[in-house]
Amino acid sequence: MSYSFRRLDPIRLPLIQRFYKSHYPSGKAKRDEVIWTVEKDGQIIGCVRFRQFNDCQLLTGMVIHSDHRRNRLASQLMENCEAQANSKQCFCFAYSHLEALYTKQGFVTIGEADLPAPLDELFIRYSQGRKKLIPMKRIAC
Repeated sequence: MSYSFRRLDPIRLPLIQRFYKSHYPSGKAKRDEVIWTVEKDGQIIGCVRFRQFNDCQLLTGMVIHSDHRRNRLASQLMENCEAQANSKQCFCFAYSHLEALYTKQGFVTIGEADLPAPLDELFIRYSQGRKKLIPMKRIAC
């Protein structure tokens, strides 16, 4: 199968917002985020966002359309946006069942106390009422 991976042109943000609404309703794409997509036949089938802070970034909202999972697309998406992930300290709040996926992409589990200031309160807020989240930090590959 032929997939294309690219950084989202901001003019296409409404397409990402619709994609999230259908496949990950709690995900809310914003104009100031760096967003990467995976597409097949011109249709968005996956994306990941990098929320920017002064000294770090938060990888968030990675989702692959359910019909295309188990094809290594999340890993390929991460490989294609590696330069972005390495551009400054990169963190994520991984669902516990996805810890191995992020570990394969160069993330290591850290303690909540090791999160930078802009992310510690965000982690607490995201953790309330959701599946168990694990704070992780990317070690540049």
